[in-house]
Amino acid sequence: MSETKIKPLNWEPDPSIGYTVKRRSDGGLNFTFTDTSPATMDHWRKFSLEHLLDSDRLTRNLYDLRQLDNLPEEAIQYALEVNNDPNVRNIRLAAVATNENVREAMRKIGALTTSPGGVEMGLFSNLEEAEAWLNRPLTITV
Repeated sequence: MSETKIKPLNWEPDPSIGYTVKRRSDGGLNFTFTDTSPATMDHWRKFSLEHLLDSDRLTRNLYDLRQLDNLPEEAIQYALEVNNDPNVRNIRLAAVATNENVREAMRKIGALTTSPGGVEMGLFSNLEEAEAWLNRPLTITV
């Protein structure tokens, strides 16, 4: 059996932004957000769009949004831009949110994500449920 090479993360911690990224053991990404300031959203948007350019496999990403009280309209628009980018393909995205305002914003993002074969999104209230959903076998959609 051949070993799949995990691509480099190409992300550096920056104390002026309100999110962190870690590589998952399955090759996907874990994002943890502490704020949605314009600087944070701009940095996330740029990182995410660059990361999509060489996306070449089925990917599992987890967004931990439990520390947020809301997602501003700008964050929703950026998420829609990234989710609907033509380079998005075969991503399973689990969002964990406990605040109802954030959960409603994530439902809106899910409803407006239209990239066929792009993003399969799930919304959860705890990490265990999100991880169980992410760990289901991935399938390629056409």
